[in-house]
Amino acid sequence: MTAELGHLSLIMAFMVAIFQCTVPMLGLSRGWAGVADTARPAAIVQLLLLAASFTALTVAFVTSDFSLRLVYENSHSSKPMLYKISGVWGNHEGSMLLWVLILALFGAAAAIFGPNLPPRLRARVLSVQGAISVAFLAFIIFTSNPFWRLGDPPFDGRDLNPLLQDPGLAFHPPFLYLGYVGLSMAFSFAVAALIEGRVDAAWARWVRPWTLAAWVFLTIGIALGSWWAYYELGWGGFWFWDPVENASFMPWLLSAALLHSAIVVEKREALKSWTILLAIMAFGFSLIGTFIVRSGVITSVHSFASDPQRGVFILGILVLFIGGALTLFAARASQMTAKGVFSPLSREGALVLNNVLLAVSAFVVFIGTIWPLVAELVWGRVLSVGPPFFDKAFTPFMIVLAIALPLGAIMPWKRARIARTLRPLRGAAVLSAAVAALVFALSTGHSALAVIGAALGSWLIAGSAVDLWQRTGNSGWRRLFRLPRADWGKAVAHAGLGVTFIAVALIQAWEVEDIRVARIDEPFALGSYQLTLRQVDQVRGPNYLSQMAVIEVSRGGSRVATLRPEKRVYPVQGMPTTEAGIDYGFFRDLYVVIGNEQPEGGWAVRSYIKPFANWIWGGAILMALGGLISLSDRRYRVAAAARRASA
Repeated sequence: MTAELGHLSLIMAFMVAIFQCTVPMLGLSRGWAGVADTARPAAIVQLLLLAASFTALTVAFVTSDFSLRLVYENSHSSKPMLYKISGVWGNHEGSMLLWVLILALFGAAAAIFGPNLPPRLRARVLSVQGAISVAFLAFIIFTSNPFWRLGDPPFDGRDLNPLLQDPGLAFHPPFLYLGYVGLSMAFSFAVAALIEGRVDAAWARWVRPWTLAAWVFLTIGIALGSWWAYYELGWGGFWFWDPVENASFMPWLLSAALLHSAIVVEKREALKSWTILLAIMAFGFSLIGTFIVRSGVITSVHSFASDPQRGVFILGILVLFIGGALTLFAARASQMTAKGVFSPLSREGALVLNNVLLAVSAFVVFIGTIWPLVAELVWGRVLSVGPPFFDKAFTPFMIVLAIALPLGAIMPWKRARIARTLRPLRGAAVLSAAVAALVFALSTGHSALAVIGAALGSWLIAGSAVDLWQRTGNSGWRRLFRLPRADWGKAVAHAGLGVTFIAVALIQAWEVEDIRVARIDEPFALGSYQLTLRQVDQVRGPNYLSQMAVIEVSRGGSRVATLRPEKRVYPVQGMPTTEAGIDYGFFRDLYVVIGNEQPEGGWAVRSYIKPFANWIWGGAILMALGGLISLSDRRYRVAAAARRASA
């Protein structure tokens, strides 16, 4: 009965979404303010109905109701409770239900927390959100219904994909969806502004918090996915330029560009058309990511489904919304006149450069992602575009971006002088040069990658500190802690990017790797460490069998750690997984993976020293923290200044 109530709630939410996207627009066209304002209660009711539907599906997974086909295909009675819950969204149908739930959550948030929005703009924004909900609810109901019953319920289920039975992957998809779907608010604001024919500073102030929230969630989601790949897949890497990784990275780049572009609209009433276009394209790339994951056009370990019919439906949604928005943009672009005039050498000019670099780098990632598909369709050739292409094509844009960020942050608006801009950054430049020299001296073989990455990361961190100090007017520490939270958030986020730069460069340049056949009680060297395989035990988990190795790590005769890497097999699906044994440290990780037993005796063992590995995710945490600090700034939460400007 619970599943039927969930199904009914889903259908009712579909009907409310149709009401939300049509009736308020009709009220606006007829001048009926009360009818237009029905978008607010409709958005809230839609959220409540979808929450009820999602709760019903969660109950089915928690209670192992195998009469539901989705539960049978993605759960098992012996699975731990965490993975029974995460199994709700660890599949195509359930993840799409989570998608529309988050979509309704953002719409309801705009309805509840947007009293300062002009009523006509709010009604249009909520109507566009309702239209997006209609499309995806139709997709779920007609092609991906999670509430289908089985005529002859089985005794037990087929279990969840073992790769998804991990804490990192339990929380990775929800955060990504919060980012993907959060960009729908920027899209809705852009379309509403195009319909109304007005983009001004007030509009930019309203759209920034939604974009910032989406960017923060995307940052956390991407970091969780990278961390999971690092410790779970057993290959020792943190980013492989997988098509689905790229599908989340492209909206992240474009939303970062949108954030910076909206600043120019807010402060100088310039770049209006470009900002609207970025809002459309950021959400467009989120839909492209959805298409890649669920259509089967590209094979990936991250893919949820491989049904071409579903892919065609999502492609239709993409064409409808992005094509329609771009058509509307073409019709209204002439009305997006810029008022501010500025010199190329100014903060506006620096933000334009920032936008160009981020947008072009996203385009490079897009080309590398779809090129194998294009080559196969057009020329019948099977190509593989891997890390070497992305490293060479993408990295130069990030180098220029890292150089430009501290400079642009302290430039004045309208016009700047390069000598005056560089003067406060002399200390940051000296510090960066000193760090580069130190890294050069420590580098084996004098790796240029380590030197450049360390210098750029130090430049970003020191530049962020200089920017904060400059904003105090050199009036002392007491003024520093009274700065607006948005200033602190920007500095923390830029410093986090610098930390990530340092980590990525040093882990790639200084990594130590060893692959060998290790025998019981025979030590072997890994850099300055001694590793000894003591035993390999057969271990039974709640729903898996494991070969667990015990490896002792010592240095200078003293024990440092005991690592327990595993090879697991999940009997229900017959699928093996690798669990790396990792000794986490502030400056390095010791990383060990156990392989198969060898016919001549011993076990295949891969071991690594990963310098500064945790700084990668530490930098991502700092970037997300910076976004949250900025989001807590009262000016962005209630758009008070925007309301005054509008009046």
